[in-house]
Amino acid sequence: MEHKKKRTLYKLLRRLILVPIGAMIIAIGLEIFLVPNEIIDGGITGISIMLSTLTPGDLGLYLFLLNLPFVFLGYSQMGKTFALTTLFGISCLAVSTYMLHSVPAFVDDTLLAAVFGGLLVGFGVGLVIRNGGTTDGTEVLAVLFTKKTSFSVGEIIMFMNIFIISAAGFVFNWESALYSMIAYFIAYKMIDATVAGMDGSKSVWIISENAHTIGEAINEQLGRGVTYLYGEGAFSGDNKKVIFTVITRVEESKLHNLVEEIDEDAFLAVGNIQDVKGGQFKTKDIH
Repeated sequence: MEHKKKRTLYKLLRRLILVPIGAMIIAIGLEIFLVPNEIIDGGITGISIMLSTLTPGDLGLYLFLLNLPFVFLGYSQMGKTFALTTLFGISCLAVSTYMLHSVPAFVDDTLLAAVFGGLLVGFGVGLVIRNGGTTDGTEVLAVLFTKKTSFSVGEIIMFMNIFIISAAGFVFNWESALYSMIAYFIAYKMIDATVAGMDGSKSVWIISENAHTIGEAINEQLGRGVTYLYGEGAFSGDNKKVIFTVITRVEESKLHNLVEEIDEDAFLAVGNIQDVKGGQFKTKDIH
C-alpha cells in the first residue's frame, strides 16, 4: 500500500512539473514564432489565434474559454483524472501565452517561423499528452464523433483542421494558410515523435491473475471491448489468461493507471496500430 501511494505521488508530481513545462513550450512556439508571423495551428488553438486577431480579446482568454466545454466532455468520456489534467494544461497554456504576448518575434522569416514554431508546439503537446492530458478540445470532440461514425480519430481531426487552417486564408492571406499547413504537419509529426510514435489507436495485451477484474474495468471505465485469450507459460507451464483490447492514444495513460490500481505486477504491452478494420472497432470500440 505504501509503495502504491509513492507511485501515485510520483505521477502527480510529474504531472505538476511536466504539464506546465509542456504548456510553456507550446506558448513559446505560438507567441514567439507562429502568431507574430500570422501562422496558425490546428484545432481550438487555431480558432483562438484568429479570434484574437479579429477582436480585442487575448489569445490566452480564448484558449481557456473555447476549450472549457471540452473539459466537461472529457470528464464524462475519459474520467476525472484526464479532465483535471487537461484543465490544468489548458490553464497553464492560457497563462503562458499571456506572459509571452509582449515578447517580440525571434524571426521574421515565415518559413523558419513555421518550422520552429511547429516543432515547439508539437513537442509541448507531446509532453502534455504523455502525462495524461491534452491542450486542445478537438481531440476530445473527435473521440466522441468516432464512436458514432466509421472514421478514426486522426481522420476526424484532419478533416476539422483542413477547415480551420483554410480559414486562415480569409483572416490573413492564402500564403499564411499554406505556411500554417506546414507548421501543422511538423507539429503533428513532432507529437508522434515525443510520445514515442503514439498513433490514433493502440493494441494492448495484458496478462494478470486478475484478468476478469481488469477486463471489466476497461469495459466500464474506458468503454472498450475486451477479448480474453488463453495461453500457457513456456517456463512455468501454467495456464495464462490474456486480455486483448484496442484503445486511443489519449486513453493510454488512464489504462496504465487502471491496471496498476488492480494489479501492479500485471504484464502490460502496448503497441502501435497502423490500421483497424472489421468487427465493431470503427463503429464503437476503436477510434
